[in-house]
Amino acid sequence: MQDGVIACILILSFVSPCLCLKKWNFGLEANESTYHNVINYEAKGDAKSDNSQELLSAWKKACGAQGKQSVVIPKEKVFMVKNLQLNGPCKASSIHIQLLGKIVAPSMEQWGSHKNDLITISNVKSLTIDGGGHIEGKGKTWWDKCGRKCPRPRLVQFHACNDLSVSSLHISNSPGAHISINSCENAKFFKMNIIAPANSPNTDAYDISTSKHITFEDSTLAVGDDCIAINTGSSFIYANRIKCGPGHGISIGSLGKNNAHETVEEVHVKDCTFTGTTNGARIKTWEGGSGYVRKVSFENIKVKDTRNPIIINQHYGSKSPNNGAKSLQISDVTFKGFEGSSADENAISLTCSSNGCSNIKLDQINIVSSNSQRKAHASCINAHATVGKVIPNVPCKSK
Repeated sequence: MQDGVIACILILSFVSPCLCLKKWNFGLEANESTYHNVINYEAKGDAKSDNSQELLSAWKKACGAQGKQSVVIPKEKVFMVKNLQLNGPCKASSIHIQLLGKIVAPSMEQWGSHKNDLITISNVKSLTIDGGGHIEGKGKTWWDKCGRKCPRPRLVQFHACNDLSVSSLHISNSPGAHISINSCENAKFFKMNIIAPANSPNTDAYDISTSKHITFEDSTLAVGDDCIAINTGSSFIYANRIKCGPGHGISIGSLGKNNAHETVEEVHVKDCTFTGTTNGARIKTWEGGSGYVRKVSFENIKVKDTRNPIIINQHYGSKSPNNGAKSLQISDVTFKGFEGSSADENAISLTCSSNGCSNIKLDQINIVSSNSQRKAHASCINAHATVGKVIPNVPCKSK
């Protein structure tokens, strides 16, 4: 009897491009009202054919329908796409993309004349993406040919997406940054695995700008640039239980390039680990900019062979730093509960412009050199700080 029911369900799923699921649950969400399997829209999933139009057709059907909708990208299939744009606003009250299989990018030569991002999702509300699937960017075909010299696309861009949830995905080898988050509000990324070689250029795991209430949790980020880069217009950004390395750490900035006015506030990083990274907790601004970075905390951080475990650099990109140059105001920044080893002798570096960094707090920090023959040091220029129990000694003056 049970075999007959299963056979009936399978037959119906291939006859109709959408199937209402109200009673049975065969690996799909039982409370989804309607799902759209991309196979039913003639997507081949053979890793060679361009399936962009078929996936777009499934998206448009889901986006244009009422109620809860689900787009299914099935297991054991590989879907090659190019410049896939999933746009809203949608009539659906919510959309669930179940990435169970694999999406791959074309090689650089196959990408075409328009080097747009692989997948752009814009103006969509109440979107969930999960399923344990994989997005592979074939970035090596770009890095080998042009390195940092040519513009390189990102794998996924979220633009103006609110109430977003992305989890349980494996994303690898983007030509450029892996995930861009722009003008979004109330988004959560968790249980993610994002990887690229340590020497891959500008392959940030996440780039955030003009977004607020964004949370990252319980993920492994191992890339060639920032694990998380927090850029202008961002606020209420939370990173918890992130394993970063290799990579350039979790960075605020760079900000203020070309005398720009830029702002970041309410960034809170907690219970994270940096292993073999170029930086750990970093704030970087350019000379000449204006605006502020404020209300920032890095707490309960473990570092292992990290070159710059704690760093503020207000002369980013300057070969000859000008201590008298105007810069953004950095204030109300806390570094607390750091422990581990620094691959560079200067474990803590606070280098501020003449207008200074104010209300910097350091406490419960114990960072030693990775080299037992050397001693870790700290430096402090124009940074006004309150220093508690900190190893190595930080020569800052409070204000």
